[in-house]
Amino acid sequence: MTAAIQIFDPALCCASGVCGTDVDQALVSFAADAAWATGQGAQITRFNLSQQPLEFANNATVKGFLQRSGAEALPLVLVDGEVALAGRYPQRAELARWAGLKLDAPQAAGCCGPSATPAAAGCCAPKAESAASAQPTSGKCC
Repeated sequence: MTAAIQIFDPALCCASGVCGTDVDQALVSFAADAAWATGQGAQITRFNLSQQPLEFANNATVKGFLQRSGAEALPLVLVDGEVALAGRYPQRAELARWAGLKLDAPQAAGCCGPSATPAAAGCCAPKAESAASAQPTSGKCC
């Protein structure tokens, strides 16, 4: 049986992080990681302070946390009812560990990622049909 993972979010207009003019990349990444973990069988439940305040008030662990640290210390992550993480969203590896999931080994793509190839100067260039057409970038890994 997989662990029950509960995420107590701060007051958000949406769970995805893609709303309004300010996109929260950490929230976008977490939403993708949570969807991956759920797809692998993890039990993840999210609660939004602005939409489900009673879930916060009715959970003694969460209520005590908010009294000590305030809403600015959210998000709070509980695993089987115990505090596992506070102040940031968990990464995919953490979700996998808590849920007992196997995390796929990352592909050996280097700093350039799978869609680019290292150029002669050690920086990245988009994959090209021929090496002659590869143009290096600014000298830093992309």
